Amino acid sequence: MADRGGLYSGTHGQQGRPVGEQVKGMIQEKSPTASQALTVATLFPLGGLLLVLSGLALAATVVGLAVATPVFLIFSPVIVPAALLIGMAVTGFLTSGALGLGGLSSLTCVANTARQAFQRTPDYVEEARRRMAEAAAHAGHKTAQAGHAIQGRAQEAGSGAGAGGGAGGGGRASS
Repeated sequence: MADRGGLYSGTHGQQGRPVGEQVKGMIQEKSPTASQALTVATLFPLGGLLLVLSGLALAATVVGLAVATPVFLIFSPVIVPAALLIGMAVTGFLTSGALGLGGLSSLTCVANTARQAFQRTPDYVEEARRRMAEAAAHAGHKTAQAGHAIQGRAQEAGSGAGAGGGAGGGGRASS
């Protein structure tokens, strides 16, 4: 029984420290901070106060309902249609407000889309102008290169025809 090891051995645990110190270290690692303790100490009475207030509100509601029940029974032929009328009026106001808000938000969305489309148009036009200018410059550069190449070939052909003399009109006519 003395060789069991672990928690019951009383000597040393797995990390070379006595088991009591290991447990003490685990407890200290998981202890709350001072701010957490202060938060609990502050919120506990507040929660209790709110619980008491909700109980008082429930009691007052039950007492008020018990007192008002006979009045509701006596005036029910008037109260029920009035409650229905008020409920329908409130529902109508809320519905009209919700529909108006939906219409306003959709108009705002359409207006923002149109505004963004008109603001982007100059950017597209400017980009197209820039690309056309780059294409024209590139085409002009290629045309200039082709012109220089043709001029170089013409000079080579002219110098080759001048060196061959008048014998048969050059090398191409004989082929």
